[in-house]
Amino acid sequence: MTLTRRHFIASAALSGVAASFSQRAAAAQAGLNIVLIGDWGRHGADHQAAVAAQMGKSAAELGSAFTISVGDNFYENGVTSLDDPQWRQSFEQVYTAPALQSPWKVLLGNHDYRGNVEAQLAYAQHSPRWQMPARYWHETHALPGGATAAFYFLDTSPFIQKYYGSTVRVEGQNPAAQLAWLDTALAASRAEWNIVIGHHPIYTAIIPAADPDHDHDQPDLIAHLLPILQRHNVPVYICGHDHTLQSVHMAGLTHIVTGAGSQTYTPPAALRPQGFASGAHGFMAASLSANGFHYSLIDEHGTALFAQTITRA
Repeated sequence: MTLTRRHFIASAALSGVAASFSQRAAAAQAGLNIVLIGDWGRHGADHQAAVAAQMGKSAAELGSAFTISVGDNFYENGVTSLDDPQWRQSFEQVYTAPALQSPWKVLLGNHDYRGNVEAQLAYAQHSPRWQMPARYWHETHALPGGATAAFYFLDTSPFIQKYYGSTVRVEGQNPAAQLAWLDTALAASRAEWNIVIGHHPIYTAIIPAADPDHDHDQPDLIAHLLPILQRHNVPVYICGHDHTLQSVHMAGLTHIVTGAGSQTYTPPAALRPQGFASGAHGFMAASLSANGFHYSLIDEHGTALFAQTITRA
């Protein structure tokens, strides 16, 4: 493998898959297996509890090593403190499945920035599975066969200019420093896989003009984050924010949205070429091996609505 350049191929995707996720889980056991969810904290309401139950089942079938939350962990205004009842009502008492007691790698969303961000950073003192060591960070995980995967967890709210001066209190952050950190970390990486995760989409499968009532493409991320991902040939960017399940390949990488952890909406029919979008409540499951990144978008009933494999060539 050439360390300075990585090449990836996205397979033909399967949408409207009739088979349940469990029928494919056994084939993925040899990889690093995880589940990912976003936009969830509503005291179990708006299907949050149902999604949590199914995610626990799928995590057990897959042998999930950890869970990633892509942000907007507590609605509508984050948490107030370490003693906020939402810790119990929207997290501890909802995600009770044994397979979800492994670590949670947690990002911040814009709704979290309406509350006490420092409390979310400090909650690891109260819950060993809650992991948010900083507002942004990266970590590397071993894959079977000696390969590695590096995950880059971003804090995207400070990149969005419209939040400054709003109730989303991002003032005091330094987005330029975060971008420089990411650029340097990706340049130094020797991992076979570099997976970047944030709260906000760069691109979505939904054509923005077809649905002006919801937040889709983010011009600030297209201008400043996307060029870094392209420069380092990052194959996958995963996010939430848009309350749907989505996938689309644009600008040289696959963009996946897993923002359906509770409240969702019905997306329009106008999608980008080969794009997928669903208003079903659900989550994402992924299996990562030395040569392949397989992921499924799964609804609250356990049906895989969309699946795809990205391979290293």
